[in-house]
Amino acid sequence: MPAISFFTESISYNLPQKLKIKKWIKATIEKEGFKLQELNFIFCSDEYLLSINQQYLNHDTYTDIITFDNSEEEKQIVSDIFISIERVKENAKTFKTSEFDEVCRIMIHGTLHLLGYKDKGKAAKTLMTQKEDEYLAYRPQVGLI
Repeated sequence: MPAISFFTESISYNLPQKLKIKKWIKATIEKEGFKLQELNFIFCSDEYLLSINQQYLNHDTYTDIITFDNSEEEKQIVSDIFISIERVKENAKTFKTSEFDEVCRIMIHGTLHLLGYKDKGKAAKTLMTQKEDEYLAYRPQVGLI
């Protein structure tokens, strides 16, 4: 049974509109020709995400998101996506947007990585941002916002 789940580690966070977000993410995955198996979003603190970055990626830097693709079959989504809520809040202030819009952007960013989109290099980053904007604009069609 395909599932999108939400968890927290080392923080307290309540994501609003969970069912609508699930519908939106699932629709994005299907629109890109992939099949959802299991997708876990884990909301955590900066320090928690930093420790994952150090332990698994050998990066000693803070980040807003780390996506682990656990898929064994092509075009199948099985993943854990870790998101720093502290970074989301900072980004929202920096980019003058709501925390909800920023958490949606970060969630769709991680999902797009699973769908094969990259963000290294100017052209890839431009395409990633275009896709983020496209799917953020798609939210009202699933009743989100």
